[in-house]
Amino acid sequence: MSQPGIPASGGAVTGLGAKNGAASTSASPYSNGPAQNTWMSSQMSMSQGYNSQLPGSYPHLIPAKTSLNPISGQSNCGGSQTVYPLSNYQGSGETHNRPPMASNTVTLQSHGGPASRMPPSASQNPAATPMPSGSFLPGLNIPPPPLNWQYNYPSTGSQINHSSHVPSQPTLSGNTNLTTNHQYISSGDSSFQNNYVKSGNVIVMCSVPPSVTAPLPTTFQPRVPLGPPPTGGPPPGKAHTPQIPSNSATPQPSFDSPINHEGGVSNTNSGSMVAHNNYDEIEGGGFLATPQLTSKNPKTGRSVGYSYPSLPPGYQNTTPANTTALPPSSLSYPSGSQAFPQTPLGANHLTASMSGLNLHPEGLRVVNLLQERNMLPSTPLQPPVPSLHEDIQKLNCSPELFRCTLTGIPQTQALLNKAKLPLGLLLHPFKDLVQLPVVTSSTIVRCRSCRTYINPFVSFLDQRRWKCNLCYRVNDVPEEFMYNPLTRVYGEPHRRPEVQNATIEFMAPSEYMLRPPQPPVYLFVFDVSHNAVETGYLNSVCQSLLDNLDLLPGNTRTKIGFITFDSTIHFYSLQEGLSQPQMLVVSDIEDVFIPMPENLLVNLNESKELVQDLLKTLPQMFNKTLETQSALGPALQAAFKLMSPTGGRMSVFQTQLPTLGVGALKPREEPNQRSSAKEIYLTPSTDFYKKLALDCSGQQVAVDLFLLSGQYSDLASLGCISRYSAGSVYYYPSYHHQHNSVQVQKFQKELQRYLTRKIGFEAVMRIRCTKGLSIHTFHGNFFVRSTDLLSLPNVNPDAGYAVQMSVEESLTDTQLVSFQSALLYTSSKGERRIRVHTLCLPVVSTLNEIFLGADVQAISGLLANMAVDRSVTASLSDARDALVNAVIDSLSAYRSSVLSNQHPGLMVPFSLRLFPLFVLALLKQKSFQTGTNARLDERIFAMCQVKNQPLVYLMLTTHPSLYRVDNLSDEGALNVNDRTIPQPRLLQLSVENLSRDGAFLMDAGFVMMLWVGKNCGQNFLSQVLGVQNYASIPQTMTELPELDTPESARTITFISWLREQRPFFPILYIIRDESPIKATFLQSMVEDRTESALSYYEFLLHIQQQVNK
Repeated sequence: MSQPGIPASGGAVTGLGAKNGAASTSASPYSNGPAQNTWMSSQMSMSQGYNSQLPGSYPHLIPAKTSLNPISGQSNCGGSQTVYPLSNYQGSGETHNRPPMASNTVTLQSHGGPASRMPPSASQNPAATPMPSGSFLPGLNIPPPPLNWQYNYPSTGSQINHSSHVPSQPTLSGNTNLTTNHQYISSGDSSFQNNYVKSGNVIVMCSVPPSVTAPLPTTFQPRVPLGPPPTGGPPPGKAHTPQIPSNSATPQPSFDSPINHEGGVSNTNSGSMVAHNNYDEIEGGGFLATPQLTSKNPKTGRSVGYSYPSLPPGYQNTTPANTTALPPSSLSYPSGSQAFPQTPLGANHLTASMSGLNLHPEGLRVVNLLQERNMLPSTPLQPPVPSLHEDIQKLNCSPELFRCTLTGIPQTQALLNKAKLPLGLLLHPFKDLVQLPVVTSSTIVRCRSCRTYINPFVSFLDQRRWKCNLCYRVNDVPEEFMYNPLTRVYGEPHRRPEVQNATIEFMAPSEYMLRPPQPPVYLFVFDVSHNAVETGYLNSVCQSLLDNLDLLPGNTRTKIGFITFDSTIHFYSLQEGLSQPQMLVVSDIEDVFIPMPENLLVNLNESKELVQDLLKTLPQMFNKTLETQSALGPALQAAFKLMSPTGGRMSVFQTQLPTLGVGALKPREEPNQRSSAKEIYLTPSTDFYKKLALDCSGQQVAVDLFLLSGQYSDLASLGCISRYSAGSVYYYPSYHHQHNSVQVQKFQKELQRYLTRKIGFEAVMRIRCTKGLSIHTFHGNFFVRSTDLLSLPNVNPDAGYAVQMSVEESLTDTQLVSFQSALLYTSSKGERRIRVHTLCLPVVSTLNEIFLGADVQAISGLLANMAVDRSVTASLSDARDALVNAVIDSLSAYRSSVLSNQHPGLMVPFSLRLFPLFVLALLKQKSFQTGTNARLDERIFAMCQVKNQPLVYLMLTTHPSLYRVDNLSDEGALNVNDRTIPQPRLLQLSVENLSRDGAFLMDAGFVMMLWVGKNCGQNFLSQVLGVQNYASIPQTMTELPELDTPESARTITFISWLREQRPFFPILYIIRDESPIKATFLQSMVEDRTESALSYYEFLLHIQQQVNK
């Protein structure tokens, strides 16, 4: 994809130095930029998942909602029509003909120019060639959508009043359990409960006090100062081309190597993209918003930023959340002394803080990995703590939600380039939280320039003014914000919950809505071909739906519908008043249409009995089918047409390669070649699924794909439907209800979580950062609107995202930088909400400090995302080489620029002691491993997981945890909810740590393997496994018996606790020496040599040889 050039001045952009990494051949608001960062291949700036070089180019048009014929009560079909009661259905014989429709043709324009290329790194091409500028103009006005959305629910249901009531006292809702962290009232919300994590809300109803006649305090005591009020901030910097120093004369493959960049998903015809930039206007532009002339603050000596785009029609008469009726002149302040001095957190404080870390014995410890290989800690690795003043750090965002690869941000891009480490963020923004402050207020305070939400890291100049920590603009404090609903004191804005919590959720007022909040809509699309019926999956799905129908997130407006398909498409009328569901069959798969559209998506409460009847009937309806064809593409088109008026979630269940109609695919994997083939098909074979996903995204529809198949199903092509619509992919290879019972158990557990977990609809997310930093590449499942606004038709608590950044302007004038993610979504209860996370980090000026604050897990996670992109756009071998060179380059930089004495061996900073190990683990992970054992769909699924998983789960699947469990004890155990959970120490992943007289549990994320040694003690065999001797252990044992022994209780409790830590269900295999799965267990021993990969020690020798060149 290509990125529009949007300079600060609004002028054209040319050359590599374009702001925000903008250089492209053709650009549009639907794009994101190539990398400027030396860690990002110029051709790897694919944003939504791992994009690929497909035949032709992809039109980016999102067509207007398909206009279905108005049909009231009956289908307007030509010829005769038969509606089947389900009890009489004998197969797809009678069909519907297409009703006459007006032509609704959308011309798809494609951009056919050559794929854009960035010049290779300086070591490969010293003379950088200027690139043509983007064609998207910053001031382009795109018309808003017609506000004529049609819903099939009472109009009163959408009239939600978000304005807070103004009582005489602040309104607090919930129970009376006060927490220690937040002095709010906690209220559990059953709608947010799920099977794995108990979550709750803390509701704070903020309102203006009834009277403001109370005298103001004569002195205003601020809280302990958090940071400088930055008096300057970085000066307007000049865009520059990063110079990439070369370590050797011969260019090495890295994430900077020239490869073909994907052809554009761009379209310069703005008239076709009605409505889509309006989400950009609603959420507010970042530094990429249209620049305009603004007044300057003489004291800060900087432009105060960019204006907020106008609101769409219908909302223009409302006042933006934080706008006051003050004249523009009121935003300029005299340069004299301020009446409200806030003691800055000077350089001495930061220096003292840093020096305290430097004195820590491990802080600057240099490790020779050839002598100290066993560096894995015995407890789970913790993220590094930023070198911040304790008052700032205690307010900082949790690393579980927001994490940076470097906890010390380099002052300049040149310094970052010198360190050879990637700079990026990893986010888990919608994670289930036990404690979440929720603020209901008619005023959401935001910076007037960059639209940053007020947060703990802003500076209050006095009671009435605060300085933005991202653009340094001085803003006025709104009158309502002066009152603190917690302390019931007027005049303490710095003690408001918004300024005391780095993670907070706002109830959004009407100006944050493009339309009334949509109802929860769930559409299930089932493959019912012969192959699907053979697997028996329909029984599991229907039973799980019956069990969880009342637990689907939603309210009285929840809608549900069903479509089944083989060579034809079957709709189900569930109209209230029918005695039983009716099937409607459409055989015209070349031009699908919707019969009786008003009866196919129905209110769940009103039609619950019909829905239950259908779910009980469906599994038996197709038992005798002989239809082997699969028309998945036409079924998806029909589902999209059905859902496009409202949006919602589409859950698609597929069991084979699609064979009929649009989107039909042909096998590309030769079973005998597998991954050893010269050409591994990681790219889609058709752009149909990507185009449809973009259409879905434009209409707020997300598609989740469940693939239950024993044969090759071309997940590389099918996965696009989820990747670009912000959906998820679930893969169950060789699923069969009789022959593979463990897969059935896994499927049922994960489906239950899927159906009942929290969900957000029609969401958008933007990530902002302090001026001088720039985000240039996004990773995850979404679609990028207007350069930096992520479109998320659905958002779920199990999805992770990553972004790459560069230092665009020098940060020498500031000591702290901040990052803020804002997720605007509609809850299943029909509330518009905004979840905000803010992270604050120090700026550092030396290589030593950069290495000191390196987060090795975050670095490995970001590199994995980049390597997936490289695999698709170049080749698997290029990606593997780039991963290895990432280690070599960073350790070479450390050796040449930081180490004063050149020691023999492989010297690494303590913070990166596990870097070579994690990269070796990535090379052996299914996404990137070589050899013939990986089936192509399994490799693609592993890549999907890399792009969509939060970091904690990605690291677990990459570098499994190994424990000895035959001697569990209560020593050092955790006590959680009256349960005692043993905490055995972590072991290195090598057979050297196994012993034949023990039992060892490997937790590899999606699977757990309990290996029992031949000489394992009789106590473990009888007290835990319930067998008399080793030979009695069944070959296919997949669960532990619940025995009335302390050993059994400890083992089962420990395994259950591990399972509860994740949203997916790992199968447990009990392995003895003769078990077939033992090979998989041994392959996961990352530190040992395999037939196609080096051992850890051999890998370290290779790294040392390259570093010491």
